[in-house]
Parts: sequence; C-alpha cells; structure tokens
Amino acid sequence: MSTLHVRIWRGGEEGSFQAFDVPRLESQTVLDVVTYIQRSLDPTLSYRFACRVGMCGSCAMTVNGRARWTCRTHVAKVATGGLLELAPLANLPVIKDLVADMTPFFDKWARARGRFQGTRTRKDDFARVSPDTEQRRLADAGIECIGCGVCYSSCDVVAWNPDYLGPAALNRAWTLLNDVRDADGRARLAAVAGDAGCHACHTHMNCTERCPKGLAPTASIAGLKRATALAALRGELAVTE
Repeated sequence: MSTLHVRIWRGGEEGSFQAFDVPRLESQTVLDVVTYIQRSLDPTLSYRFACRVGMCGSCAMTVNGRARWTCRTHVAKVATGGLLELAPLANLPVIKDLVADMTPFFDKWARARGRFQGTRTRKDDFARVSPDTEQRRLADAGIECIGCGVCYSSCDVVAWNPDYLGPAALNRAWTLLNDVRDADGRARLAAVAGDAGCHACHTHMNCTERCPKGLAPTASIAGLKRATALAALRGELAVTE
C-alpha cells in the first residue's frame, strides 16, 4: 500500500493549503480521500456530499485545478505523481474549507427566470407534449442539469465578470424557452439579453467540456443568442438591465 500526498484548502477566502498523507487504495475516489481525512485525521474538515453515486452533484470541488464531482473521480486518473490538491469550487465565495457558498449560483437562476411558469391549474388535464417536436428535442438536450456548479466554476467569463449569469442559469432558461407549456418566454428572453446575459458568453466551451452530465450549455447559450436577436428585430424585446 502506497501513500497519497494531499493538499486541502483550509479556512475561508484568506485560508491556505494543509498537507495530509493518506493510504492509497485500489478504486479509491477523491471523495473517499476527503472522507478518510475527515474521519481519521482531522474531524474539523468541512465538505459536502450526499448521494455518493453521481446523482446530486453536491460533492463537486476543484481537483488539481479542475472542477469535478469527487464521488465519480478516481484518484488513479487525477493524482499525477501521487499528489492531489483539493479546493472549493472557483467563482463562488468560500464558506469554510471545501464548502463553497452556492447562493450566487442559484440567485442567477432566479435572475434568468429559471422557474417554470405554466397556465394550467390542477383542475385541467395533463399537458401532452410530443417527444418528436423540435422544441421538445431542444429542451431534452439540456434538461438533465442538476445544478452542481461545475460549469459555473469552470467558466472564464464568470471569473472576469461576476455579474454574468453563467452557463447553468442560461441553459435552464433555454430549456424553459423551448417548453411549450411555459408562459414566461418573453420576460425570460428579456432577462437573459442584458449585458450580463447570453451575449456575454465568449464561447470558450469550458462548460461543455467539463459538464459531468455530458450537456452542452454552449449550444443552449447560442440558441438564446439567436432567440434574443430575433426578438429584438421583431420589437418584442424590452431589456431591463
């Protein structure tokens, strides 16, 4: 059994890295490493996890400089030379150690009007949407986002412009825009068309490259760019920011 040398961010925004030596095991995940340190070496270490099987996304951290789900990341694939450096997700405030404050991330979902706004009541029959329609296929392409924050942490534009809505919020806006049951399309386009909206994207594609679900937020943002431009030409867009 060999030893893995781990450096973990400790403290808040002005913290520093602390070194630990962890036994190297077969099929070991990065989350296994963090759990070992918290349970066996330092019980004060703070981090998030829930499902441990790649369903919730709450264990996302920065692993050797790249945002990843730690429960699905095997040490053998990322620990070059037996070294592992762990930090909280970038582009978000640090609460403590490996725990990032997700409030700005979800606030931007709200700013992008990422909430479904229907017109039916519980007294109405179920809405039926054919899976073969173009809008349904466009929505399906991005609908599996679970809000883990990996794309947001990987986005260069968010790093440069903290007001930028970010790939996850814009991807959510695009899926709702293509939901024929939703009644908030015009207001949603206005919300994502401002200076901090879809047109701020530089198409670096970090979000698409690093999405653990294999989604393409870059494509969703491109769709929003086309939709907002068309709405503006039609005189249907009233941007409020």
